[in-house]
Amino acid sequence: MRIGIGIDTGGTCTDAVAYDYDSNTLLAKGKALTTKDDLAVGISNALDKLPAEYVREANIVALSTTLATNACVENKGCRAKLFIFGMGDEHLASLNAADYGLQKEYLRGIDTHSSADGLRIDEPDWDKLFNDYGDWMKDADALTAAELYGTSNGAPCEKKLKKLVEERLGIECVCANEINDKVNVLARGATALLNARLFPVIREFIAAAKKDFEERGCTAPITVVRSDGTLMSADLTGSRPVETILSGPSASISAGKFLADSQNYMIIDMGGTTTDVSIVRDGRPVTAGAGINIGDWKTLVNGVFVDTFALGGDTTVRQDKHGIQVLKRKALPICAAARRWPQIKEDLARQLTINLFERESYYEFLYLVKAPADLTRYTKREQEIIEALLNGPIMIRDIPSRLGIQLYALDTERLESEGILMRAALTPTDFMHILGDYEEYDREASVLAVRCALNAWNLPCSDEDVEQFARDAYDRIGYTMYKNLVRILLARLYPKQFEGDAKDQMAFIIEQAWNRRNEEGFNMAAFNFSTDLDLLGVGAPTYVFLPEVAKALGAKCIIPQHAEVANAIGALKADIDVTVEIDVNMRLDDGEFLYIIHTPDGSLTTYDLDEAFRLGSEAAAGAARDEAIRRGAPGEPEVRSYVKGGENTKYTISMGGTIIGEAIYRRSN
Repeated sequence: MRIGIGIDTGGTCTDAVAYDYDSNTLLAKGKALTTKDDLAVGISNALDKLPAEYVREANIVALSTTLATNACVENKGCRAKLFIFGMGDEHLASLNAADYGLQKEYLRGIDTHSSADGLRIDEPDWDKLFNDYGDWMKDADALTAAELYGTSNGAPCEKKLKKLVEERLGIECVCANEINDKVNVLARGATALLNARLFPVIREFIAAAKKDFEERGCTAPITVVRSDGTLMSADLTGSRPVETILSGPSASISAGKFLADSQNYMIIDMGGTTTDVSIVRDGRPVTAGAGINIGDWKTLVNGVFVDTFALGGDTTVRQDKHGIQVLKRKALPICAAARRWPQIKEDLARQLTINLFERESYYEFLYLVKAPADLTRYTKREQEIIEALLNGPIMIRDIPSRLGIQLYALDTERLESEGILMRAALTPTDFMHILGDYEEYDREASVLAVRCALNAWNLPCSDEDVEQFARDAYDRIGYTMYKNLVRILLARLYPKQFEGDAKDQMAFIIEQAWNRRNEEGFNMAAFNFSTDLDLLGVGAPTYVFLPEVAKALGAKCIIPQHAEVANAIGALKADIDVTVEIDVNMRLDDGEFLYIIHTPDGSLTTYDLDEAFRLGSEAAAGAARDEAIRRGAPGEPEVRSYVKGGENTKYTISMGGTIIGEAIYRRSN
C-alpha cells in the first residue's frame, strides 16, 4: 500500500488526510486549529487525528497552504525593499509603480544603460550605491532586485547586488531572474519583493512541518503545492514562497476533480480568512494568463485562475451607521477567544453595564500573537502596547487607560499589519454559533459581543434582537459571496464594465439583484443573474452560505463528501511539472541574419540557423530539467522541447520565436 499524507494549513484550521494511492481511497482525516504563534502545534494536532502507522509509513508528504494568500490579502510580511536597475526614480513614478503593489518608500530606481538585445551590459558604481542608499537599506529584513532587460542579458546587476548585499549586509537578496523569465520589469520587481516579504510566513510553516514529521519517524520527502497546481520541494519553497500564493486554491482544483462529478463548475473555497474562487470548463481549469494578481500586488507567478476576496469564517463583522458591514480584516472569533481566555466574557458583561453608546468597536479585543525578536525596531508607544498584552488580551477601550493616553491616540495598525497583534471580534463563526450551525466554542461569548455591538448604537439587545442580528449578518455574508461570484463571472465576459464609474454602477445592480431575489409580484425592472456552472463548495463554512447563493444564481450547489478537507486531498494529486520558455530573436547584421538566443545565463549569438535552433532547444530542455530537479524530482524527469505555436522545426523560428522546454515527474502515480 502506497500511502500519502496531505496537509493543508489555512489561516484558521489545519487539515490532515491519509490516502491510499493504490486503491484511490481516503483512509483517515483530521482537523485542528491553526496555531499562529507556533504552527507546529496545529500541524501536530491534525496529524494526531490520523493513525500513527499511516504517518510513519508514508511514501509521500504533500502540503498546501493559504498562509501566503492570506498574507497578501492582509498586506502582511517582513520588511523588504527593492532596487530596479535600468530606470531612475522619476521614470518609475511616471510608470505608476504603485499599481503593481510597489510603494515608494520600499522602491529605488538605479539608472543603468544596458541594451535591450542583451549584448551591452552596464552596471552602476557599486560603492557609491551602497554609500548613497546605506541608510535606506539598513532596516530591511531582505533586499530584492529587478533589472530592465534582465531576461535578455542574464541579469548581471541583479546577481551582483545579491552577492554584495549578502557579503556586506549579511541579509538575503532576492533576484527577479530567480523566480520568472518575463519581460515586464515592474511585475518582475513586484514578484521578487513579495517573495521576500513572504519569507517568514512560509519558512515557519515548512520548519514546523519538517519537525513534526521527523518526530513521528516519517522519512518521506516533503513537497508543497505551487500556484499552478504542481509540486516543489520544501527546501525550494523556503526560497520561493511567492510561488505558493495560490497553493490552497490550486489544491482545491485538484480535489475538485476527485470529489465532483461535473465538467463545468466554479470551486468556492471558503476558509477562515478568504474565499478563493476558480473555474473549471470542460474538465480543465481556467488559467490566470499573464500572472496572478492578489490584493494590491500584480505578479508574474504562473497559476490557475483564482479570484481571492476577503471573506471567511474569521472575517470581521461590525455594525455601523449603514448597518452590518463585512470588513476585509481577519479576527479571532469572540467565541474561540473566550474558550482560550475565559475572562473575555467577564469583560464583555462589564462593558454592557457601562452603557456608553460609543458607536465604535471598542468592545473588540487585542492580543499578542508573538513578541518581536527585536523590540528596538518599534516605537516606545508600540513597545508599551506589547508589554501591556503580555498577560493576555485586553478590550480595546481599556488599553489607553493602561498606557495613560487618550483613546484616539491608540495606534496599533503597524503592529497588526506585521502580525504582532491580532483582534478578537465578531465573525461569521460567532453567528454560526448563535444560530446553531456550529458548536465548537463558546456561544455565550458570541451573544455578549453582539449585545455590546447593538448597545454601542443604542439598539435593543434582547435574545430575539441578538438572533435577528445574526440572521441579518448571514444575509450580509451571503451577499458578499454573491456579489463577488457575479463580479467574477461578469468581469471575465465584460471586463470594461468593471472600470471607473461603470464598476460602481454594476455594484449597485448586483446588490439590488440580491436584495430583491425573493420578491414576487409586479416588477418594473428585474435584475437576475444566473450561470450554468455548478457551484462546488469546499471549506468548512461553505455549506452554511453557498446554498442560498446558488439558489439566487439558479445554479446547482454541490457540497461533496470530505469537502472540509478538500485541499489536503488535492495536495496529494499534484505532480512536478516544469515549463521554460527561451526566446530567439533575429536581426540583420552587415547583411547577414544574426540569431540571438536569450538563455537564463545570458544571450548567445550565432549566424547559423541550425546552431540557433540547437542552442535554444538545449537551453530550454536543460533549464526545464534542472528546475524539475530543484523542485524535488527524485529521479530523471521526462524532458522534451518544441517550438511554441508551430511544428518542432528550426524553420519556424527563422524569423524569431520561442522554444519551450518541458520536464515532468509524476509523483502521484
